[in-house]
Amino acid sequence: MKTLKIFIVLFALTITAAKAQFTKAELQVSGLTCALCAKSTEKALRTLPFVSEIKTDLMHNLYLITFKSDVPVNFEQISKKVQGSGFSVNSLKATFNFDNTKIADNVFSYGGDTYRLLNPADKAITGNVNFTIVDNGFAPKSVSKKYLGQVTDTAPASGRIYHLAI
Repeated sequence: MKTLKIFIVLFALTITAAKAQFTKAELQVSGLTCALCAKSTEKALRTLPFVSEIKTDLMHNLYLITFKSDVPVNFEQISKKVQGSGFSVNSLKATFNFDNTKIADNVFSYGGDTYRLLNPADKAITGNVNFTIVDNGFAPKSVSKKYLGQVTDTAPASGRIYHLAI
C-alpha cells in the first residue's frame, strides 16, 4: 500500500512537471542556398536529444521543430548545431506552456537556464505562449539592439539568461 502511494505521488509530480515546458519552435536559418544545405542542417538538428520531429520549409528557410515532452530544451545547442553546419540562426520563435510555471519580476527558470520577459503581457501568462528569443545569435542585430539596449542582468548561478519578447 505504501509503495502504491509513493507511485501515485511520483506520477502526479511527473505530470505536473511535464506541463511546464517548451513544446515547439520555428527556427529560421540564414545562408541556406540549396536542399542539400537544408538537409545537412536538419540532420544535425535531429541529433539533439530533445528534438522529436522536424518539418522543413525550404521556401522560407524554416525548420518547424517539435520537442520531446520529457527532455529539457537547450537553445544554445540548437544554435551550435546550425553554426556547425555552416549557417546562422536568423530568428527563433518558441512556444512555452506556462501551466505550473512561476514568473517573478518577469523572470522564470527552465532546464537550468533563466528566461527574462522583456515586454510581458498585461494579463497573467498561462497556457501556451509564443515568444521570440531576442539575444544576439538568435535574432537579427536590429531586433537584438531594440530589445537589449537598456537591459542589464546579473550573472545567473548556473546556465545562461535568455531574453524573450512576446
